[in-house]
Amino acid sequence: MKNNIAILGFAVLVIAAMLFVGSNIARKKQAEAARSGSLVVGQVVGKPAPDFTLQTLDGKKVTLSDLRGKAVVLNFWATWCPPCKVELPWFVDFQKQYGPQGLQIVGISEDEGGKEKVAAFVKEMGVNYTIAVDDDTVSRKYGDVEDLPTTFYIDRNGKIVQFAMGLADRSEIEEKIKSALAQ
Repeated sequence: MKNNIAILGFAVLVIAAMLFVGSNIARKKQAEAARSGSLVVGQVVGKPAPDFTLQTLDGKKVTLSDLRGKAVVLNFWATWCPPCKVELPWFVDFQKQYGPQGLQIVGISEDEGGKEKVAAFVKEMGVNYTIAVDDDTVSRKYGDVEDLPTTFYIDRNGKIVQFAMGLADRSEIEEKIKSALAQ
């Protein structure tokens, strides 16, 4: 009986210590984000989308601020991510359907295998929108994106109007695109 109480007490202490450390890490991340001007995931709607410039797969540069006047879907993804592979054909369709209305989808690959691997995958999937490979600077600006897919819906004025982490269904994505286009 004494052993069970001691084990239970030890378990409670370990859990309390883990909560304390986790809480402090989260506070430090939020403070770092505030100092650097980065977003804090979960607190992004209504905030200006952080600007960035990345090289695309075809060697051009994409700068978010150059897309002002268009609604932008900024999708963080990777070739190894099964939910990303589900969403990708939908983004191809949405770029075709809503591109003439001012939509620009930008895929930010979080792959570490190099541009060649991403380019081969993109070609195989028939991607018709801009793809760039992140050097970790963009994901950091957007709140240290770690979960894929993560998607930001940015209106024509450069403000984040919607946010999604994880696989969303097709109709949900389309509604968020329509919302970004309408603002």
